[in-house]
Amino acid sequence: MLQIKNLSFTHKKDLKEILKDFSCVLNDGDKAVIIGEEGNGKSTLLKWIYDPELIEDYIEVSGERILNKEHLGYLPQELSEQDKSKSVYEFFMEEPMFLDLSPKELGKYAKDFHIPVDFFYLEQKMKSLSGGEKVKAQMIRLLIGKPTVLLLDEPSNDIDIETLEWLETLIKEWPHIVLYISHDETLIENTTNMVIHLEQIRHKTLCRYTIANMPYLQYKKERLSKFEKQEQQALSDRRDKKIRDEKFRRIYQRVDYEQAVISRQDPSGGRLLKKKMHAVKALQHRFEREDENMTEMPEQESAIFFKLGDKNSAIPAGKTVIEYYLENLYTPDGERCLSSRIELQVRGSEKIGIIGTNGAGKTTLLRKIAEELLARDDIHAEYMPQNYEELLNMDVTPVEFLDESGDKQRRTMIRTYLGALKYTADEMDHPIAGLSGGQKAKILLLKMSLSNANVLILDEPTRNFSPLSAPVIRQMLSDFPGAIISISHDRKYIEEVCTKVYRLMENGLALES
Repeated sequence: MLQIKNLSFTHKKDLKEILKDFSCVLNDGDKAVIIGEEGNGKSTLLKWIYDPELIEDYIEVSGERILNKEHLGYLPQELSEQDKSKSVYEFFMEEPMFLDLSPKELGKYAKDFHIPVDFFYLEQKMKSLSGGEKVKAQMIRLLIGKPTVLLLDEPSNDIDIETLEWLETLIKEWPHIVLYISHDETLIENTTNMVIHLEQIRHKTLCRYTIANMPYLQYKKERLSKFEKQEQQALSDRRDKKIRDEKFRRIYQRVDYEQAVISRQDPSGGRLLKKKMHAVKALQHRFEREDENMTEMPEQESAIFFKLGDKNSAIPAGKTVIEYYLENLYTPDGERCLSSRIELQVRGSEKIGIIGTNGAGKTTLLRKIAEELLARDDIHAEYMPQNYEELLNMDVTPVEFLDESGDKQRRTMIRTYLGALKYTADEMDHPIAGLSGGQKAKILLLKMSLSNANVLILDEPTRNFSPLSAPVIRQMLSDFPGAIISISHDRKYIEEVCTKVYRLMENGLALES
């Protein structure tokens, strides 16, 4: 059993409260997902459960965690700088139980995670692995340590679809506790039996949490139904109040008028009207007390919304966006050929999705395609890399990054758009380095929106968006009037956005049926 009592988090820098009096009990068999918008404290909560020292530099904490005899295993969202500098073999050697594994056991891990058996002994640096390979290495090392509680921060990020399906099975069949964060809605829908929802409402001035012991789809349905009923009741209460207040106003005005015009020669009538006014004011006080208990309009943290592209971003159906051919695709260090005879043709407003196993070279290929498209004059292409830091200046604010002109009117417009993306005024003026992955992704999407691009090159575009915002992002990209060339392991993105899907293999790109 894992228990949390009266936990509160406050940012040391701006004294913002992101969690208040949070209490939760997790038992064997619980598969709990933590959801919420970017910057709501999901990763901070997971870090604190694993090791409170991980957040002590930036968070003031009160509360208690009770672990009993649980053995915690933690998958961080990002590799530490120290781990990045290690070879793959050195990384696995950090787990004492690694040397106790038999070749048969290592072979099973290799099969489950779709990696070669010699992967464990590579001298290649961890930082040079693909995003998916890094997640796989961390996940395998975690499992070798035989934890009873899995604390997983974005385990679905960057891993291929085959490994995603294996991860689903692992979570469903895990006999103990799993507490995880994920933006993969399919994974959440297929595995969770408990939802922990962290929210920031009233323009991020008030934190709130909900714990629901039910599958995610049921939680979404019941939450929507609850809000709809509450909204209907709140509107009904307000209509009744308006009618009641109008009747009261007429009564008050009549008694007040009668008091004003009654003759001083009629003291008994005056006393009667005074009693009437006293009763009217007593009724007013009763109504005020009733209004305090009136059903409130439901408050929820809404998903982001903005439009990507306009009529100027449309591409004629017959226009060739790219006819690409690459004889050989090599690893970035040039030592290994990943694929040969790669052909890709994109016409008009096609939405292309590229899938494949981790390490197949998808990101390397997309970079090469981006280089060619970004250099073209007949189209306007924009590129969103998997690693946002390739394009973002971490030391400037979102407003400064999006506008280097200093024009007051343009900056006001940018602040308005950032507000629509759920940025607070403080977040707009914070350095980008201090923002969450989802908030950084929003900056790049907004840059694309402001640029009027008609071709988008996207490496895992939905990987850092919450289950609330991801459907909006998918719809926005589906509605984009231009062309999209993308890599994704997000099954909903592939289904809802992509008009063609190619698998990158050793012998080139194969069109999926």
